[in-house]
Amino acid sequence: MRKQLRAAAAFVVLFCSSGALAAAQDVTQADKDRAVQYLEKTKQGVLEATKGLSDAQWNFKAGPDRWSIAQVMEHIAAAEDYIRGVDAERVMKAPAAPADHDAKKTDDAVLTNIPDRSHKIQAPEPLVPTNRFGSPDNSLKHFVESREKTEEFVKNTPGLRDHAADSPMGKLDGYEFVLLIAAHSERHTKQILEVKADPNYPKN
Repeated sequence: MRKQLRAAAAFVVLFCSSGALAAAQDVTQADKDRAVQYLEKTKQGVLEATKGLSDAQWNFKAGPDRWSIAQVMEHIAAAEDYIRGVDAERVMKAPAAPADHDAKKTDDAVLTNIPDRSHKIQAPEPLVPTNRFGSPDNSLKHFVESREKTEEFVKNTPGLRDHAADSPMGKLDGYEFVLLIAAHSERHTKQILEVKADPNYPKN
């Protein structure tokens, strides 16, 4: 009887310890708040950069091989869906992050490196602009609606630190893919501002 009690007690201790470890590895409420704030901040950046644009301003291209603001906006909206889909359908079903995965270091790397426009990256084929939304206004509307879904995803999805998948930056966990979404829109907001800074950009 004593052996059974000791075994039961040991099981309870092990179970509780495992639960505590899982909780410690999960995203904290502060982490989630931080991600939502960043998603909101970068959404506002997109809205402010595209506010009140004329057709000429939306469609101006600084060169034949450069994107217009309309194309950049379409890319931002399409990427929001695409990256969140990868996170929900692939990352959250992937194995656990490697034991040496440094969450804070990787979070910071995403927040620093993705918005950095000094390194140009070719857009993957699924995210090349094709006028899929029909107009810049529709792209903007789609982006706002999709960003709301991203915010709900980070607020309501448990275990965002429990899985990690490959990315161009190495292994990223589910939370870091959310940061990637926001950082990606920040990167391309900078691209919009670069177009607007061109000396030939229409004044109205």
